[in-house]
Amino acid sequence: MGTSMATVTESRNTGVLGAIERIGNRLPDPVFIFVWLIGILIVVSVLAALVGLRSIHPVSGEPVDAISLLSGENLRRLFTDMPATFTHFHPLGYVLVVMLGAGVAERCGLLGTAMRAGVRNAPKLLLTPVVVAVGMIGNLAADAAYVVLIPLAGVIFAAAGRHPIAGITATFAGVSGGFSANLFPGQLDALLFGITQAGAEILDPTWSANIAGNWYLIIAMFFVYLPVIWFLTDRVIEPRLGPWTGGAVAGADEPVSGALTAVERKGLKWAAVAALAVILFWVLLTVGPGTPLIDEAARPEARLTPFYQSLVAGFFLLFLVSGWVYGSVAGTIKGHRDLVKMMADSMADMGYYLVLAFAAAHFVAMFQWSNLGLILAIDGAEFLRWTNLPGPVLLGGLVILTGIINLFVGSASAKWALLAPILVPMLMLLGISPETATAAYRIGDSATNIITPLMVYFPLILIFCQRWNKDFGLGSLMAAMVPYSIWLMISGVIIIVAWVALDIPLGPGAIVDFVLEGSS
Repeated sequence: MGTSMATVTESRNTGVLGAIERIGNRLPDPVFIFVWLIGILIVVSVLAALVGLRSIHPVSGEPVDAISLLSGENLRRLFTDMPATFTHFHPLGYVLVVMLGAGVAERCGLLGTAMRAGVRNAPKLLLTPVVVAVGMIGNLAADAAYVVLIPLAGVIFAAAGRHPIAGITATFAGVSGGFSANLFPGQLDALLFGITQAGAEILDPTWSANIAGNWYLIIAMFFVYLPVIWFLTDRVIEPRLGPWTGGAVAGADEPVSGALTAVERKGLKWAAVAALAVILFWVLLTVGPGTPLIDEAARPEARLTPFYQSLVAGFFLLFLVSGWVYGSVAGTIKGHRDLVKMMADSMADMGYYLVLAFAAAHFVAMFQWSNLGLILAIDGAEFLRWTNLPGPVLLGGLVILTGIINLFVGSASAKWALLAPILVPMLMLLGISPETATAAYRIGDSATNIITPLMVYFPLILIFCQRWNKDFGLGSLMAAMVPYSIWLMISGVIIIVAWVALDIPLGPGAIVDFVLEGSS
């Protein structure tokens, strides 16, 4: 182990990757990044107000003046509205509600068992695409996909006579590199669109988030990323690793097979029935005249707004009911107290997010109070309009920019909370919808997850690899993941550019373009 640790230490201190790690490690915790930004924002707002910074609102024609955050009105608002500023932060409610249900599905064993069931009987020729597909869908399970599926893929590859590290890297690419690709919206969509709404409201207070706003796009990403990762694993990564000849084996805590017990199989069947029942219930609430999730008095394009807004509650019930049923059958939930404890434990795990959300909520709110976000959006949009760059080119650039920032700031929510107050209204003024801006961001955010040592699970993946090859160092893992990152980034840019150029809806009720009410 001494050799591998020396290799890790040497790799971490040299080259571009070592520089990235050193710079990233010097950054403060994301919570304090927001604290420092709030301090900078206060200073900038005071100076902007003193020099009389002003823009003209593109719709109302009224002047928009910079307002000092040390003005009496803003100081009073800061201290009297502090609880409301925190609790009204849109991502907070979205994420906590979805996680109440997802926490039950994860802790009762449903999500882990479902992932094992998805890969255990895969034919050898289809082993790679199966583990990658389950990995991308497994993003719905958040942490469980990393700690259950990735090490399990190594075991399954070894059992099939293939290199176990190839299984680990392929699944890591699917779970983390394909972080935004999926067949279904989930907690990530709730998180990102909550932040998007806060950014969109700077320009249009009436805009309402729809967590299915990228659904069509993430399905397309799933079917594009799957063959890309499959090809790279089988034709580039595994040949580079060489044939598997045995040697070191996974640690004793590693599962020896993905076989399901009879109770687990029965639990999965009943969980599927429960999930279908929830889906049917939502269909009944939506289909037909007079149903509660249809607003018949609204414009035709807005009649499904209640349905879209109900999807947060829908995913909460889907995870909760199917997890409860699975746990009851499998014996992991023996009564309502177990259910309540699992929900409480899932909230306990959100403690750090609550602290981050408190800081981010005040940064976003103060940015809005100062009018600097709106002024930057107006002036930035005018500059981009002057450059006359096509929308697809702008969005492709946003994907690349996000991928670069992701090398230094790993949290998807922290980055989007920083970028959304500027980028979302700026792109809205250029006729690009908030859903499109969110889509470009999430593509760039996921592509470079797998090549930054600052990603929280990166050391864990290295440990998984070293269970099979004790000399497999940080540089070895980086070298294995860079091809995935490059081609996922290229694929993502192509997807968003083509999507916008062809003007394809990004999800139900979510179009590429945006027209601000009252604008000409």
